[in-house]
Amino acid sequence: MIPINKKIILGVTGSVSAYKSAELIRLLLKEQFFVQVVMTKSAKEFISPLTLQALSGNPVLENLWDATEGNGMEHINLSRTSQLILIAPASANFIAKLANGIADDLLSNICLARTCPLLAAPAMNIEMWQNPATQRNIKTLKKDGGIVIGPEYGEQACGEIGLGRLINLESIILQVQKFSSEQIFKDKKILISLGATSENIDPARAITNFSSGKMGINLAKAAFILGAEVTIVTGRVDEAIPDVFKSVKVLNHKEMLATVSRLIDENQIYISAAAISDYLPSASQKKIKKNSSAISITLKRSEDILATIASKKAIFTVGFAAESENLIQNAKEKLTSKKIDLIVANLIQETMGQSVAKVTIINKNNEILDIPKGEKKNIAFEIMKQIHFNYSKEVVNEYYS
Repeated sequence: MIPINKKIILGVTGSVSAYKSAELIRLLLKEQFFVQVVMTKSAKEFISPLTLQALSGNPVLENLWDATEGNGMEHINLSRTSQLILIAPASANFIAKLANGIADDLLSNICLARTCPLLAAPAMNIEMWQNPATQRNIKTLKKDGGIVIGPEYGEQACGEIGLGRLINLESIILQVQKFSSEQIFKDKKILISLGATSENIDPARAITNFSSGKMGINLAKAAFILGAEVTIVTGRVDEAIPDVFKSVKVLNHKEMLATVSRLIDENQIYISAAAISDYLPSASQKKIKKNSSAISITLKRSEDILATIASKKAIFTVGFAAESENLIQNAKEKLTSKKIDLIVANLIQETMGQSVAKVTIINKNNEILDIPKGEKKNIAFEIMKQIHFNYSKEVVNEYYS
């Protein structure tokens, strides 16, 4: 039997973006969700029910009056056995129905009779989105407990550019996963720095490193799915960042320090997963010419951002130790010298730039936990669960001290 927290109703309405529901179904199935598609009549003008049936593996429902199965009360039955109703894409017309309690087809009846959460991903022309009536309906929908994700900015099918595009599918998947996961970080705010910083040598050259930012992004995804409000400060990364996070882009150590310092007071947990420059060059204002067989670059030690934050703020701090040798010894030294609460250690040759990782977690009591090698996506969840475990102990200790 499929757990109820993995069952969702996918409502597809009359928008050009309806074609994206096919890929959305594939992604939902990949995450082990049971998907029951319900289409509106106008949605069938954009994509075939047969296509969505073949992808989901379940009959596509549309007719309110089809009583061939069950007790003829599908508009009630479906929402009672589902964790979530996801409307993607949600047209302006269907949003108006949701906001005003109109129930004139199967999908709108299901939404009105629901006892589970409703998540709507709008998709429409920019003028339709900005119309006061649509904005009024969106506010009403949110006030009534509905959750709205998107739309995003970009080129639309009509050729116009602006807000109205269906939000990227990864952000939708993350929101759905959030509904099916234990919210251990509910009401918690987590700040994560990630990616590689870059320090100019001259206007044309820079010193950087091989960090891809994958682990940091996966940590942010895991934290979000587990209920946290996530803000990320990101250097250079190799993949797109989902829109569900508050995100600040920085270039170098100076910008990273300033941004983290500015945002730190708004959060309870800080995870420093960024590959930040340990040494800063004295940059030349002009391009260095190739007029010699060798040049010298003066480097000075940069301020340790994590240690600075840990020394000044009453916040739970988590660091990373990427080492090439003596992993445990070096990680313990960093844990102690930086005065942080938890450190995640890994060998560079086993992790950096790869999609897999093997890590060791050490807390300030020198308790060591090895997490076996696996996909960074899965490792990130294990790290976040350990962060929650240690953070919770810290909070309890403070309360009784």
